[in-house]
This record gives sequence, C-alpha cells and structure tokens, in this order.
Amino acid sequence: MRMRVAAPLALAAATALTGPLFVTAPASAAPHRTGLHLGKIQYDSPGKDNRSNTSLNAEWVDIHNNGKSKLQLKGYKLKDNTGYTYTFGSYTIGAGKTVKVHTGRGRNASGHVYWNRGSYVWNNTGDKARLIKPNGKLQDSCSWTGSSKGTKNCH
Repeated sequence: MRMRVAAPLALAAATALTGPLFVTAPASAAPHRTGLHLGKIQYDSPGKDNRSNTSLNAEWVDIHNNGKSKLQLKGYKLKDNTGYTYTFGSYTIGAGKTVKVHTGRGRNASGHVYWNRGSYVWNNTGDKARLIKPNGKLQDSCSWTGSSKGTKNCH
C-alpha cells in the first residue's frame, strides 16, 4: 500500500519542481511597418474641388520614417495609377518623423513639400499611391476605393 501512496506523491513533487508541462506561446502582434512607409493619405480634399491652391494643398500624402536613423529622400518617387510622379529633391527625414507631400504650390519646409501642380493627383473613386526607391524598386504602396470617406490610413 505504501507504494501506491508514494508514487502519486512523487509525481506531484516532480510536477511542482518542474512547473507546468504545457506553456502557451504569447499571442503574435499585428505586423508593424518599419522604416520608410506611406502613412495617411488625404485623397479627397475637404470641401468643393475648385482647383484653388488651398484645395489642392488639402490633398496630400504622409510619408513616415519609423526607423532609427534619418534618411535622405533624394530620388525617391511618389506615383499614382496614371503615372503622375513627384520626385524628391534633397530632403532629409528624421527618425520617427513624417513629411507631408501636398499636391499644390508652396515653399518646401520641414515636414512639408509641395508637388506644385495646378490640378489634383489622387482619384476620389479609387487609386494607388506608390513610394519608389531611387533604384526603381517599390518601397511601399497603398490603395483605396471611394468608400474610404476621403482619407486612407495606410499604417
């Protein structure tokens, strides 16, 4: 009889010392974009599309750098489906910073650059923004349909 009592006690002691036999893995988080990527896009400027510079500049694309180093954007291109292309001149984006590419005219400053166009680029009914590296390879893309209410969060 002692053997029957000792065996369960030995098993209980061994389990207590080694801990549970099954360990659950942590739930995986949603993928997080690293480096340079498209952020929020305002493809339908608020109000009436009257081609005023104010309205054109209310159409924009955020490009975000969530890397750990600043990046030189010279030669990067932002393109739409029809081929309209904005090419960055010399512009450095800091780590954790965003630059907004406005469609209309303006003077480039920290966090804002201007395409200097007199007409809209992004189609309200659906389009695709592409960020192209200077070597021609795709860095990131983001598409939408008209059901997105004028903005698209590409994060």
